Amino acid sequence: MPTAVPERAAGAAGEGPDAVRPGHSFVLPRGTGRTAARIGALTVCQAALMVGFGLLITGPARNVWPLTVEDNVNEGFERIRTGSLTTVSYLGSEAGNTLTVIAITLLSCVALLLVPRLPMWRQAVFLAVAVSLQALVFLTVTESVDRTRPDVYRLDASPPTSSYTSGHTGAATALYAGLAVLVLSRVRRPWRWPLAGLLFLVPLAVGVARLYRGMHHPTDVIGGMANGTLSLLIVGRALFTDGSVAAVPSPRTGPDDATAGAEQRKPGSTAVIFNPTVTGEAAREKLRRILEQHGHRAPAFIETTADDPGTGQAAGAVRDGATLVVVCGGDGTVRAAADALAGSGVPLVVVPCGTGNLLARNLGLPLNPSDALDAALSGTPQRLDLGHIEGDGLAPTHFTAMSGAGLDAAMLEHTDDRAKSAVGWPAYVLAGVATLRTPRMRLTVRLDDAPVLHRTARMVLLANVGTVQGGLTLLPAARPDDGLLDLLILDPRGPGGWMRALGILMRGRRRQSRPTTVDTLVPEDTGTGTGTKGVPVEFLTFRRAELTFAAPQSRELDGDPVSHGRRLTAEVRPGALTVLLPTREK
Repeated sequence: MPTAVPERAAGAAGEGPDAVRPGHSFVLPRGTGRTAARIGALTVCQAALMVGFGLLITGPARNVWPLTVEDNVNEGFERIRTGSLTTVSYLGSEAGNTLTVIAITLLSCVALLLVPRLPMWRQAVFLAVAVSLQALVFLTVTESVDRTRPDVYRLDASPPTSSYTSGHTGAATALYAGLAVLVLSRVRRPWRWPLAGLLFLVPLAVGVARLYRGMHHPTDVIGGMANGTLSLLIVGRALFTDGSVAAVPSPRTGPDDATAGAEQRKPGSTAVIFNPTVTGEAAREKLRRILEQHGHRAPAFIETTADDPGTGQAAGAVRDGATLVVVCGGDGTVRAAADALAGSGVPLVVVPCGTGNLLARNLGLPLNPSDALDAALSGTPQRLDLGHIEGDGLAPTHFTAMSGAGLDAAMLEHTDDRAKSAVGWPAYVLAGVATLRTPRMRLTVRLDDAPVLHRTARMVLLANVGTVQGGLTLLPAARPDDGLLDLLILDPRGPGGWMRALGILMRGRRRQSRPTTVDTLVPEDTGTGTGTKGVPVEFLTFRRAELTFAAPQSRELDGDPVSHGRRLTAEVRPGALTVLLPTREK
């Protein structure tokens, strides 16, 4: 039975919470003043940090390496000057010129505010405020730190400001790196990463150009990049992960015709369960046409609610005789529906409309909702595993992709829904800045019938799939149809440990033979609770796992934070979920 959705959950196709609907006046969101004050306070701290670093390199540390070789760097650039390189450096320097930065910032903000049907005011404010704040801090720093420019022939007229910091580099970092973040959230493949990569390279090009032209010392350029980066982080966290800024409520439109008529659906019908915050009316109309093209007449569209994200709707659809359930939403919506469909044999179609879309990525589905639905309906039923999980304060349920505790769960707790709507999965990166110092946890691990392992960890992941956002494969051995689940224990120590862990995860790991025993995978356990010293990453496989933490930990379930607790018990349910997937060409 379709249920009404609270007004705050409604939205038109593709609309985020920061959208301003045509015909409705714009009002400032609640909490704007508080967030502005927070940005101001952090900017004061940023300025103090930058001034402190400047006074350090011009005072007590001026005779300390590597500052003692900065002149050699500038002289080296002077020696390699040629006519062609000088022309190229001029173009690079102009990319960070004040007038250039102001013009591109204004044009970008106007473009964001003129997006048809979906003005992105939050993204525009993010870009404009970040560029403005770095300029304000730059002026403060140049007035506080007196540093002469390099003693080489300078190709540009020397402005009256101090050499520290590089204003060109700082402005370029705030502008072009800010645009890169927006590109990662809004541009589709295959252009997303190449375009973002080019934008990230612009500040580097500007910095090198300023060194080549003899306008700054290397530490001036580094300081400029730090200034721009800090402005982006401060504004990004305040606008996209600060829960004090409430979205402007949107008026509720009338109920969907297909939803209103769901009571009349007959056995053998198709049910479409959708999250209204990410699947609007226009998107539903496209999906309806695709379903009808594949012979699924009069599909019933059923909304999820804040109280029931999909489990009750999927269970009701099966009781009413649905022979196909289409789920439109993120991983949380898919997980909720899959929990009800487990063991029913009713095929599920995954239509990715969320931020992470981990299951869709790992199943090789297109990330465009219409393309994913069309591809799945042209495919065949496949049986996939589910993870059955429970714990203290966590009722028994299933997960389709990953569950875990520690760093990743804390990051998800700090990621606001508005951030995900505004910038997509890069919002997790912004939230992750505040969670990198999540304390190491102590835990015991029992896998199947193997002896108990004593470990420390920053993060543990129980996984049915292995790849996350950005194409990074955390668990190379994980497959959703092998009758096993995989466990990742991440425990880097210090910068060197983090670098080793990143190298291991980037290289991947060869798939282990099945079944796997703990003894063949894990280095010798000390039994002291300190884990495997020097091993930043461990990969394990299991059918049943019992994790017990020494203290309550942040926990997550398919990208959704759940209550803190000290225990997780997970068990694989082989082939419990039937999913329509595109036919693979051999």
